[in-house]
Amino acid sequence: MNYLTSTKSNPLLIDIILLVIRIFIGFAMLSHGFPKLQQLFSGEEIKFFDFLGLGPKVSLILTVFAEFVCSIFIILGLFTRFAVFFLVFTMAVAGLVVHSGDPFEKKEASLLYLSIYLLILGFGPGRYSIDHLITKRRETSNW
Repeated sequence: MNYLTSTKSNPLLIDIILLVIRIFIGFAMLSHGFPKLQQLFSGEEIKFFDFLGLGPKVSLILTVFAEFVCSIFIILGLFTRFAVFFLVFTMAVAGLVVHSGDPFEKKEASLLYLSIYLLILGFGPGRYSIDHLITKRRETSNW
């Protein structure tokens, strides 16, 4: 049967695609998180959207944690679903709250990131991840 017309999935192909998506989306989000990290440590006055009412500095710290730290976890496939949860929340706020009054072109990037993070949340990190190695070791050693 032809793979392109089949409704069946190839587990190896899914794991490879999850690896590629995790690495790409992780590095892509790092490019957004790193400038925010620099802004946080610049010593200048912080002007950032205060989405939780905790102040712009706390909001920026939480965003840096999500966009920078959690992106590294996603690249490694370590604590993947935990890390993705923070990024789903951050991208939902960015796309649906911060840019709510903006045209679609301004919301598009954050909504695309959100949709990819939801896929990773649903499918998990795949076989080529540290999470998988931990799970495999846990199952064989009866933790």
